[in-house]
Amino acid sequence: MTPVRRTTAAVAASAVLGMAVVAAAAPAAFATPAPKPSPSTVLPSGLYGTTDPAYDGVWRQSLALLAQDTVKVKPATKAVDWLTGQQCASGAFPSYRADASKPCDAKLPLDSNATAAAVQALAALGGQDATVKKSVAWLKSVQNADGGWGYNPGGASDANSTSVVIGALASVGEKPAAVKAKNGKSPYDALLTFAKPCTGKDAGAFVFQVKQPGIVADSTAAGVLGALGKGLAVEGPKPVAPAACAAGATPEQAAQNGAAYLVSALKKTGHLDSAPMPGAENPAPQPDFGNTADAVTALSAAGHSDQAAATTTWLEKNSAAWAKASGPAAYAQLILAAHAVGADPQKFGGADLVKQLNATGPAPQASGAEKSDSSGSTGSSDASEKDDKDDSGIGVWWIVGAFFVASVGVGILFSGRRKKQ
Repeated sequence: MTPVRRTTAAVAASAVLGMAVVAAAAPAAFATPAPKPSPSTVLPSGLYGTTDPAYDGVWRQSLALLAQDTVKVKPATKAVDWLTGQQCASGAFPSYRADASKPCDAKLPLDSNATAAAVQALAALGGQDATVKKSVAWLKSVQNADGGWGYNPGGASDANSTSVVIGALASVGEKPAAVKAKNGKSPYDALLTFAKPCTGKDAGAFVFQVKQPGIVADSTAAGVLGALGKGLAVEGPKPVAPAACAAGATPEQAAQNGAAYLVSALKKTGHLDSAPMPGAENPAPQPDFGNTADAVTALSAAGHSDQAAATTTWLEKNSAAWAKASGPAAYAQLILAAHAVGADPQKFGGADLVKQLNATGPAPQASGAEKSDSSGSTGSSDASEKDDKDDSGIGVWWIVGAFFVASVGVGILFSGRRKKQ
């Protein structure tokens, strides 16, 4: 996620980010690894993942720690320290800063999404009250006049950013409806402007921005969680009546309308598709694994875990290659989705998602939920790297991925909350 929510930034970044988003856009057979850092780059030992963290370092670390906490795995101390060390003096988090020993440069872009995700992870772990408090204060200080948030402070509000901040506020015991801009507008006032009516195309969905009405898959999953006042980690309530779109101007009704859209979008294939690539004629639909996992979490939060059952099964059968290529944030999304619907993330389609996530970074502290292999190891980044080296034929998919990137364009940048800046 670290979503880039400004069109101009997305256009400028599209060439750089293409390879990183291929893994999220391609089907299992074409899941391509995100770009590795240059040989001269030394990644911090506390960081999860081995791909370039420039655009998603804080985001993927936050999701990894949150997912571990959700399944009662205690993260390594140095992993938590790395995350807290990314915070600027203002309380904000950037997407990533390579040298945390130096103060944040005034030109360093600050990231409301990364900040909100870090708040959710650190609040769940506990023991980081001062860090969390500073970040929440910063988020409040950059709230837009419409009550919402954009990716960068001062940027136009969008459904994704507003929703992840709502989740951060809720995670620390704040009442999002009471967090208001100077003109009295709350985050829900902003969020409802992105909710589509129950008539016409994409009925009930949440658009990314009013000026981006065609982008709805990811923003709807985010909008449902935000409208319910939920964070990224949820435990679904008991199933309620089947999701249906109905008129109503309340956040709760908007959430149910969004859930109805997701049920309809998932009904045919069991998964969501990535946004079509600009310029492509009659493009073949490509499964969007990340947004599909987020949709499962959102549906469960809205009381529709039963209607997400088929999609959960689809993820169990098809997401392994995508998760391996995409890294810690992908494993975390699947763990959070499994947890939301009451599935076992350690037996997810025959895979132990928890062990696979743990293997992408520093081994966590001992935990009853952590399963050791026959050697007693709980997994490490070395194990993850070995898996990558042993993945036969991966070089071929790099070539395929490079060709695919040439046609990705700007549209795909908006297909998930894991966008790179």
